[in-house]
Amino acid sequence: MTQDMPAGAGTAWIAEAGGERAVLMLAGDLSGPSVLRELEELLLDPRLACSPSWVLDTARVDRLDLACAYAVLRAVTTTPRPVALVVRGADRGVHRTLRQAGLDRVAVFEA
Repeated sequence: MTQDMPAGAGTAWIAEAGGERAVLMLAGDLSGPSVLRELEELLLDPRLACSPSWVLDTARVDRLDLACAYAVLRAVTTTPRPVALVVRGADRGVHRTLRQAGLDRVAVFEA
C-alpha cells in the first residue's frame, strides 16, 4: 500500500491506524536531529499504542540514518504490549541500516 503524503506531513506520517494494524509511511531523507525528533514524536502517537501490528512502509525512503532506525527499534521494543512489525519496501541501503540497528530481530521484511 502506498499512500500519498498528506499536506503538511514531513518525512514520516501515519497513513492508517485503528483496529489491528497501523501503517507508518516514511519518505525522503531520514537523517539528522530534526528528522529524528519528528520520527520520535510520531512513534509516541497514541494511535500506534492501540495497534498490535505495525507496517513500516519505507518504499519512498532515500536515506535512513542509524539514529532513526534505533528510534523505530526503541518504539517497537518498549511498547506496553508486544507489537508485530512488518517492514515493507526497504531498498538495500535502508534494509542494511535497519538490520544494523537490530530490527531484523523484531521485524519481518517484505519486498
